[in-house]
Amino acid sequence: MADNISFVLANGEKVPIVIENRRGARNVTLRPKTTPTKEIHISKPWTTSTKFVLNFLESKRKWIEKIFDKAPTKEKIKPDMILEILGRKVQIIHNSEMRSNKYLDADKTILCIGGGIDMFERRVRDCVKSELLVEIKKIIKTTPREYWPKNITLRDTSSRWGSCSLNGNISFSWRLAFAPYEVMRYVVMHELSHRKYMDHSKEFWANVAILYGFGVERAKRWLSKNGQELHRYL
Repeated sequence: MADNISFVLANGEKVPIVIENRRGARNVTLRPKTTPTKEIHISKPWTTSTKFVLNFLESKRKWIEKIFDKAPTKEKIKPDMILEILGRKVQIIHNSEMRSNKYLDADKTILCIGGGIDMFERRVRDCVKSELLVEIKKIIKTTPREYWPKNITLRDTSSRWGSCSLNGNISFSWRLAFAPYEVMRYVVMHELSHRKYMDHSKEFWANVAILYGFGVERAKRWLSKNGQELHRYL
């Protein structure tokens, strides 16, 4: 692994480069990451020189610049901000005298975060993740038992909204909590369909449509067009 190497963007920003030697690798693979931090991960065969890799990276500058240009600008969450959480507009307020976090109204439009201000963003994240997991489990229970996963986990992934393993475990990006509710539900139905079809065949997509119902293509398009914005916070 090479250390302290950066790719300088046209705007002068330096993006760290992480180079890894992979046994069995035949080609150089570039993986620009925009979240949770900007990095360029490169895997290469042992025999390929770092100089060759950096020249190859430079030859892909136009593509790299385009990816980082589209990356959402991170916005810090502060007290009194309004966020969209599971399709609801929620005002996030802070009360350092409270030890726990809770909604102050029945419609869940005012979320009060307790504790010190230095823990504010972390507590917001934990609260959002907890609420998302509850909703995902509710959605899963509306489907036949044959689709139910063995385990559900939440992760912070940059390129995948969900994944389903051969052993029946499913994971989701916790950032789906910031998506419209029906878009989040689409991802759940997508991954549940992999319990039956571990591919993206015509049969798989037909199954997604059956589980989701009317509007599945609209939800799919929204995620394709606006998904990067879900990494805007935290």
